[in-house]
Amino acid sequence: MKSIFYKPLYSLIFGITISILSTACVSNSKNQTNQSAKVFPSDVLPFLDEWKILLGDGTYVDSLVKFDKKDFFYVENQNGVDWVVYKTPNSGITSRNSKNTRTELGQLKKWIPETGGKLTGTLKVQHVSTSGDARVAASYSVVVGQIHSDEGHENEPLKIFYKKFPGHKKGSIFWNYEINTAGSNSGRWDFSTAVWGYDMSVVGPSSNVYPEEPEEGIELGEEFSYEVNVYQGMMYLTFESTNHETKTFSKNLLKSDFSNKSDMPEQVRVLYAPINRDGVERETAYAGEVQYFKQGAYNQTNGKKPEDNIVWSTDSETFDGDISKQYANGCYTEVWFKEGSLGPGTSPDTE
Repeated sequence: MKSIFYKPLYSLIFGITISILSTACVSNSKNQTNQSAKVFPSDVLPFLDEWKILLGDGTYVDSLVKFDKKDFFYVENQNGVDWVVYKTPNSGITSRNSKNTRTELGQLKKWIPETGGKLTGTLKVQHVSTSGDARVAASYSVVVGQIHSDEGHENEPLKIFYKKFPGHKKGSIFWNYEINTAGSNSGRWDFSTAVWGYDMSVVGPSSNVYPEEPEEGIELGEEFSYEVNVYQGMMYLTFESTNHETKTFSKNLLKSDFSNKSDMPEQVRVLYAPINRDGVERETAYAGEVQYFKQGAYNQTNGKKPEDNIVWSTDSETFDGDISKQYANGCYTEVWFKEGSLGPGTSPDTE
């Protein structure tokens, strides 16, 4: 009786054990497959090994291979296409020289205009802050690419903006050149040039009244691309988008266009008159100054009062810095990139 009972019981226990082990192996295999299938930003944009990043919550990372962070820097797949998402609130933790949050790359390698470099990006802006003051030029905008000085006044020879007023279907793309003031005067003067839609100087007559919608603007979610090519001290810009005319611009970074007061554009004088800007640009502009590229989402909206600075203080809602509340109430910016490249500047004659 003992042997007759033992054999079936042994077989039953052995069979259950094998079944459990098999299930566990299948489960582990599925987990491993799911983990290996995860797509990181560096899988979409292989050049991320040439950058560091600062996120809107203050997170700083200088090695971006296989790095992401929920709600700030991650991958979304839309219609079979992977996009890298840069998202940041109106209020968070900023860099030491800025009042605005960013989830933005900073190039590790530095260069001067004489040696140059090239940056490209293909992107779409998914959201800009819906709160702000329409009289303030920086309201409802985000910078999606820039050149930044690493010495002198640490100014920006280039900032590429997207801006859309609330209620408008179309927004504007424009680029700003920051006049590199001579001497100790580091007050910011930005000269703005429209690409599609308005330049930065077009504002509303009151805090909640907006200008007419730009006819040739870009909608949220509409794809466009830019190329920034600095070669032998000249900056060449190209902007492309389906159903929009390709636009090209050039700017000498070694010789100033604004070294005399009489050279200061009317746009600049009018826009900055309320905050008493003064001074002219040094004759050699950005010659010899160390530069680096930046790319991502540099939110231009903040909770600062317009009475303090009618150009840059947007009085946007910040919910006392509560990021989840800002995201829930449209007080953030979000930019998606699907392609980008970084390399040396090239002669425009060979392109």
